[in-house]
Amino acid sequence: MPAHVDSALRHARARLAPGEAELLLMHVLGRGHAWLYAHGDAPLAAADAERFDELVARREAGEPVAYLTGRRGFWSLELQVGPATLIPRAETERLVELALERLPPDTGCRVADLGTGSGAVALAIASERPRARVVATDASSAALEVARANAGALGLANVEFRHGDWFAPLAGERFHLVASNPPYIAEGDPHLARGDLRHEPPRALASGPDGLDDIRAITAVAAAHLEPDGWLLLEHGHDQGGPVAALLQEAGFCAVATLADLEGRARVSLGRRPA
Repeated sequence: MPAHVDSALRHARARLAPGEAELLLMHVLGRGHAWLYAHGDAPLAAADAERFDELVARREAGEPVAYLTGRRGFWSLELQVGPATLIPRAETERLVELALERLPPDTGCRVADLGTGSGAVALAIASERPRARVVATDASSAALEVARANAGALGLANVEFRHGDWFAPLAGERFHLVASNPPYIAEGDPHLARGDLRHEPPRALASGPDGLDDIRAITAVAAAHLEPDGWLLLEHGHDQGGPVAALLQEAGFCAVATLADLEGRARVSLGRRPA
């Protein structure tokens, strides 16, 4: 007897976290939430049922849903993701919000996104500030392929992607704002061996014994790449606000502050280059 939508979902829900079975079946069928709930008695083709069972098993074994579907929503965008990129997370939208607050919508600002990965931050800013020119860098050529594909799929032509580590591809250039969601987990942190993090690129996650090596590298030279009154914004871990703010102050930034995400956790520290 062929499986039906409801029965397939019922069996998968018992094995997965809430909502994951629906995401995987929508991916297999190319359908949305509304269709699933309106067609619970629809039979599944054998090939679809087999593919769904395979994805459920892989998710149960720990593979991230975003990598299984190849997609992840971020901001107002639907992005392609894969094992070469960090999976965009909702808390990083706070970095985008704070950047947009400092980028007037009617001016042609220059923005840099360091370590762009799938392009999430750069593309979100570019979509909201069409007059801005955004340059996104990454040390991973594979990640940049994904980011460029996302920009093309979204029709965002005001973003340029460059290969290289942090500011290396931006020699001699200055920006009105620089944003980055760099690696900030300490090497050896037990979380790296748990959950989705096990499958994400280690270089995009961990940064030295205290997690701050890349943030140190960025803050040390950022002022040379900022226009007077330009801003540097850095995402970091919930317990790193104090150390990151101190690094910004040591580098000569003013108006230094650490701001929380929607869950009240310290998430982004920022500073302004003096005029």
